[in-house]
Amino acid sequence: MKKQMSDHERAASGIPLAAAALILNGQGLSVQEIYEVACESRKVTIAEAAFARVGASRQLIFELAEQNIPVYGFNRGVGWNKDKVIDKAFFERFNRNMILSHSAGVAPYASEAEVRAVMLARLNTLLLGCTGVQPAIVQQYADFLNLHIHPRLPLRGSIGAADITLLAHIGLAFIGEGEVELAGRPMPALTALEQAGLAPLVLGPKDGLAIISSNALSAGTAALALHECTELLELADIIYTLSLEAIRGNVSPLDPAVQLKRPYPGQLQSAARIRALLEGSDLWTDYNAQSLQDPLSFRNASQIHGAAGDALHYAIEQLEIQLNSSDDNPCVLLEERRIVSCANFEALPWTLAFEMLGSALHHLSKSSSYRTLKLGTPAFTGLTRFLTADENCSIGYCTLQKTITALDTEIRHLINPASSDYFSIAGDIEDHAANSPFVVSKTREILDRLRIVLGIEAIHAVQAIDLRGGLRLGRGSQAAYAAIRTAVPFLAEDRNLSADIQRAYELMKSGQVLVQVRTALHGGAASCP
Repeated sequence: MKKQMSDHERAASGIPLAAAALILNGQGLSVQEIYEVACESRKVTIAEAAFARVGASRQLIFELAEQNIPVYGFNRGVGWNKDKVIDKAFFERFNRNMILSHSAGVAPYASEAEVRAVMLARLNTLLLGCTGVQPAIVQQYADFLNLHIHPRLPLRGSIGAADITLLAHIGLAFIGEGEVELAGRPMPALTALEQAGLAPLVLGPKDGLAIISSNALSAGTAALALHECTELLELADIIYTLSLEAIRGNVSPLDPAVQLKRPYPGQLQSAARIRALLEGSDLWTDYNAQSLQDPLSFRNASQIHGAAGDALHYAIEQLEIQLNSSDDNPCVLLEERRIVSCANFEALPWTLAFEMLGSALHHLSKSSSYRTLKLGTPAFTGLTRFLTADENCSIGYCTLQKTITALDTEIRHLINPASSDYFSIAGDIEDHAANSPFVVSKTREILDRLRIVLGIEAIHAVQAIDLRGGLRLGRGSQAAYAAIRTAVPFLAEDRNLSADIQRAYELMKSGQVLVQVRTALHGGAASCP
């Protein structure tokens, strides 16, 4: 019987205490809930009905095996070895060997949040009862999450047709092999199990396959990426309002009546948010009257950001199907008392959504870069060249144009599709894959570069606002201006701009701009990425 830590013991061990436990039953798990468990240490608990379903599924595959029905991964081998008969006497050894032989991932290694997201993604799908796994394994996932035992999990080596080479490393920890972190302290897995009052699992038939054969690594890290993207799109609207204030841009494209004539959901959401950010700004009455048609990077912002928002919504929709459905092969159909070979591990539907999202994010990056270039152009702004405080004594933001365009080039290449690059392996049986972990990883790299791009735009926008002087900003744009100025001071004379870029990037990443703007608008707080 495992020994549970009390809340007092967990706090003394440095394990964060979480809010109300998330009840898992295999259905309804959201991207936001993945974030809460992964990043905010929310506890999990398993619904009784779901746990009973796991037990019934386990019983069924034993009954089918007794009838000499071949079951992949149970009494038959896996992959190219699907024709190998597994005798009862070798069940434990075979499943242990499966974990050891499939532990083939390479660095970099997952962060604590990533490991937690991956374990939660797999736990939830196991609760559908389509696997035939022993209930003790299901409980082990929950215990690892609640006791903050995090296996050392490599992120590279999966082709995205079930993340078998990576998820096997979680199996290592379950059986007391390999390394883990317990409440942030690295140690051998067996030591961590002993300290937490848990025993290493003894694997039975089909257990090895249940642990390794899913897309949980791809899906778990994908959920974190989509949470990051949700906040970044809000941030992009905020930074855009600063640029619009800085150039005294035309607000007519934001008119609700004209927006409703083409009601794409993302566009409407972006435009409504921008209008709210600009509430109270003198831009509504004192914009540049000669700016009848601003450049498209300014005029089309709600449409461009909105397209990214629609792509994000679609990706969330597709991923949440993945998070709440079985990708097991074979699939146990408990109600029909059958076990069926299938290909539900195919990750292409939601992986393609991520590739579309990457393309949308590049449009956002390109648009931000063009706004930044124009902010440094006197013929466009009526301000000094490169926004210098004194054109006779300093150079200003001249070379940041190279930095931001170099980053946009990197983003452009990161959006190249990867889902179609695969080999035929395992004796030509496995001749399709989606490279889902790599697609997710590239998306997160795009998001990280975008934070720098938006940070550089923000630096230019607040400098232009200061040079123009005497502006009454909107409630939201004023809060954003104040947040940025706490990190990056006015450029009165030339200085090391790399330091300014780094401070702006860290501010974008910290979520503090979102916190201050949401507080200014409606007293709300942001959850930081």
